[in-house]
Amino acid sequence: MTGEGAPPATSEWGGGPGSLIVIAGPTAVGKTALALDIAEAVDGEIIGADSRQVYRQMDIGTAKPSLAERARIPHHLIDIVDPDDDLALAQVQRMAYEVVSAIRARGRVPLLVGGTGQYLSAIIEGWSIPEVPPEPGLRAELEAFATAHGSAALHARLHALDPVAAARIEHQNVRRVVRALEVCIVTGSPISALQGKNPPPYRLYQIGLTMAREHLYARADARVEAMMAAGFLDEVRGLLERGYARDLPSMSGLGYAQLAAHWLDGLPLGEAVEMTKNATHDFIRRQYTWFRKYNQAVIWHDVETTRFEALVEASTRWLEVN
Repeated sequence: MTGEGAPPATSEWGGGPGSLIVIAGPTAVGKTALALDIAEAVDGEIIGADSRQVYRQMDIGTAKPSLAERARIPHHLIDIVDPDDDLALAQVQRMAYEVVSAIRARGRVPLLVGGTGQYLSAIIEGWSIPEVPPEPGLRAELEAFATAHGSAALHARLHALDPVAAARIEHQNVRRVVRALEVCIVTGSPISALQGKNPPPYRLYQIGLTMAREHLYARADARVEAMMAAGFLDEVRGLLERGYARDLPSMSGLGYAQLAAHWLDGLPLGEAVEMTKNATHDFIRRQYTWFRKYNQAVIWHDVETTRFEALVEASTRWLEVN
């Protein structure tokens, strides 16, 4: 397979497959803490798989690793674009492969860490991603249709053109529905027919972190409160003052949309915070739905009953034999 989304040839990986540790899980479950511990134990570097942490100037609301944590362990694919930049999945996939290669060349261990299921799956499974540049006019038309008629109506249009893709994408995920329709309309072919898989030559050790849903929701709520105390409201105001429009994809992130409504529409702050918590719960549910469908090789561990030290030891042992 060739093309923008294709993984490098095996020869680019030093003549054989390399090891890649993957840490996946929903937001607020503790992935960063475990990744730091494992990376320190195995002489590793961390590659982010988070679709919001890629944006510069968006630090508090995306729960980026702190500067101290990034000083402790090198991190990659964080702070790579501005909030008004487009970042295609194929670009993320290609950059991830390049970073893995560079980490291996330094004799270190790459760790892919995050909760964006699409990023994880595209990188691990080697998705072939259609090279269709964005069509701003068409996107605006499709988004306007969704606004006027609802996301389900837009999804029905995708189902008529590409029922396979429609079955994979929830109607609430308007951005992905729009992209699938865009590819279908521009190329005249279903996006599902253009997508394939060619997994890169990695030996994978996949760790999933989970916990009881009600406990995770409470933990996520506490994190929202901590973000507010850390200055999240001012972060959003600063982005708006610098001219970043509320309809940018970056500004649709958890908390950013709600706090923008506070600043621009007068939404009471307490309501904005409560809406952020509810949106985070919804997002966690969607993350679990993705993991069930696409990340079935992950070994899941309940963080309330599993010691991180045991996961560090297991990762070290796996590397010794792989």
